[in-house]
Amino acid sequence: MISIALDRYDRHLPFFDGTVGLPGGLAGLQVLQVGQHGALRDGTHRHERMLRDGEFDAAETSLASYIVAKSQDLPFTAIPVFPRRLFSQGQIFVHAGSGIEKPSDLEGRVIGLQSFQTTLAVLAKGDLATEYNVSLRDIKWRVGNADTVKIDNNPDFDIAPIPSGRKLPDMLCSGEIDALFYSRLPEVPAERRADFRRLFEDPKAVEADFLARNGYWPIMHVMAVKNETIDAHPTLATDLMSVFADAEHIAETYLADPNWTRLPWAKYTAEEEAAAFGQSLWTSGVAANAANLERFIGYTVDQGLIDAPLPVADLFHPSVRDT
Repeated sequence: MISIALDRYDRHLPFFDGTVGLPGGLAGLQVLQVGQHGALRDGTHRHERMLRDGEFDAAETSLASYIVAKSQDLPFTAIPVFPRRLFSQGQIFVHAGSGIEKPSDLEGRVIGLQSFQTTLAVLAKGDLATEYNVSLRDIKWRVGNADTVKIDNNPDFDIAPIPSGRKLPDMLCSGEIDALFYSRLPEVPAERRADFRRLFEDPKAVEADFLARNGYWPIMHVMAVKNETIDAHPTLATDLMSVFADAEHIAETYLADPNWTRLPWAKYTAEEEAAAFGQSLWTSGVAANAANLERFIGYTVDQGLIDAPLPVADLFHPSVRDT
């Protein structure tokens, strides 16, 4: 039996409800619901359980941590399927009284990160440096967690853990940190929501501009596979790509029912986004994502997570590099 650990996204529902067909090489696939930020049916800490412990045969993992693992020759490969994507601009939050109005105002400030290696953190740091000329070395970085894959952090960066027992969203609301790069909306009581705001007043417009100029929606997660499992099942990489493609086709049909989701205007948003992106929002394959991945690999080098750039193709199993 081959185990696969996934988050509970709509595009993964076909795995959980059994509506996606499995090729012969995946007969008996054990699909696990494993969260990262919070616990799901089969637990939490998915990235660590995969990249530190090798607990699963395949798992959705942090792109940044996977790249670090690959640079250290840890026993994993990947397939070019990317289950989670985010623009960084809408995930940069600032304390309401910080006086921070534009990206350059972040220099010299104290900024919270889930970890220095968290993919959203790497992306936001890299985008700030590349898109807005922000000096990352002039910022005090305060992290809530240790990195998934251990590294010796670049001494040019001021990185320190937050006090034990504290939570980053609470520290943002109290002004103990000036800003927070966070992969979701900070979890605080409703009455504290006014204590912070997004850096960009209209993040959707800023993200649309990023998309128009760069041509992609940044990748957050990749599907990692244990080397020993793929060695024992030579068609596993292509089989997984096939089943993920089938699941995506099924998920695309959900909003054909205008009341499938709790959100009353989701159907209009879906139509608007389809027009803006001009293609599938969840494009798989190496070639279609090469520019996205190459830029992100550059971010990991610039931030001292890896010593030298990795060729994009080397991230993936040889059987799927021509996709």
